[in-house]
Amino acid sequence: MSITLAELAQRLGARLVGDGQRIIDGVATLVGATAGTVTFLTNPRYRKHLQATQATAVILREDDLEFCPTNALVVANPHVAYARTAALFVPALDAIPGIHPTAVVAGSARIDASASIGPHCVVGADCTIGSGAVIGPGCVLEHGVSIGAGTRLVANVTVYYGCRIGDRCLIHAGAVIGSDGFGFANDRGSWVKVPQLGAVEIGDDVEIGANTTIDRGAIENTVLEHGVKLDNQIQVAHNVRIGANTIMAACVGVAGSTVIGKNCTFAGGVGVVGHLEIADGVTVTGMSMVTKSLKEPGVYSSGTPLESSELWHKNAVRFRQLDDMARRLKHLEKELQELKKG
Repeated sequence: MSITLAELAQRLGARLVGDGQRIIDGVATLVGATAGTVTFLTNPRYRKHLQATQATAVILREDDLEFCPTNALVVANPHVAYARTAALFVPALDAIPGIHPTAVVAGSARIDASASIGPHCVVGADCTIGSGAVIGPGCVLEHGVSIGAGTRLVANVTVYYGCRIGDRCLIHAGAVIGSDGFGFANDRGSWVKVPQLGAVEIGDDVEIGANTTIDRGAIENTVLEHGVKLDNQIQVAHNVRIGANTIMAACVGVAGSTVIGKNCTFAGGVGVVGHLEIADGVTVTGMSMVTKSLKEPGVYSSGTPLESSELWHKNAVRFRQLDDMARRLKHLEKELQELKKG
C-alpha cells in the first residue's frame, strides 16, 4: 500500500508540516528508516536519533518539531498515531468465506455465510459463528460456543462448551478458553473434583495472547469485559472478572474469584492471589505479588530490585534478622522513654 503524506495526515487528524505529496509505503524505526517510510518519536531519550533519520516523515509532538529535519505529522499522542498508521500496512488476511473440506462441523451449528472455517477445525453442536468471523486451522469449538462477528481465532485455539466470545476479538494461537478451574474438595486426605459449571464470557474488542488460559467459572462465569488485552502465557483462574480496557503483560497469574477494575495495567510476571478486589485505574509493576485488595487507583510495587549476588546474600541474611531487630529497637525505645521520664 502507498499513501501520500497529506492523506495520512487527514486520516490521523495530524497537522502536516512539509510536503504533503510525498509518498509513504511503509513504517520504520528512527534509526532504521529509509526514504518512503514514516517513523515516530514518543520518548525524549530517542530524540538524539531524530536529526540523522532518513525517514520521509516523523510522527511527533509539537515539542519535538523544532528538532525534526524532515516532514512531520504533529499529533498529541504519537504512539497511537503510529499504531493507526502501521495498521494501514498490515497484509490483508487471506481468509476465504466458507467451510474447509477437512473441517468437522455439527449439523446444528449456525455459521454465517461470510465466516471462514479453516482446515481441520471442529465445530460442535449448537455453536454460533457470526459474520466475518475467522476460525483458523486446527481450532476446536465444543458444543454451544458463540463466536461474535469479525472475531478471529488464529490457529489451534480451543474453546470449551458454552463459552461466549464477543465481536472483533483476536485470540492468538494455542489459547484455551473455558478449561476447568482448579477446584477440589479435601475428603480426609484425598481430593474430590468440584465440577466447574460456569463458562467464560468475553466482551467485544478483546485480544488474548498465545498460550493464554482462561478457566471457566465454578458456578458463575469468568468474565472479561470489553476491550481487555491479555499478552501471551497468562493464567486467569475461575470466576475472575476483569474490567473493561484492562491490560496485562506476559506471565501474569490471577487466582480465583478476584475482581479487577477497569483501565488497570499489570506488568509482566505479576501474581494476584484469589478473592481480592482491585479498583479501577490500578497499575502494578513487573514481578509484583498482590496479596491484598487495592481499593484506590495508583501505582503499586513489591519485591526487591536486582543487585549483585554478593550484596543480595548479605541483605537476605539481614531480612531474616528484621524481626529480632524490630523487637530490640522497640525495647530500646521503651528504655529511652523511661530515661526521659526519670
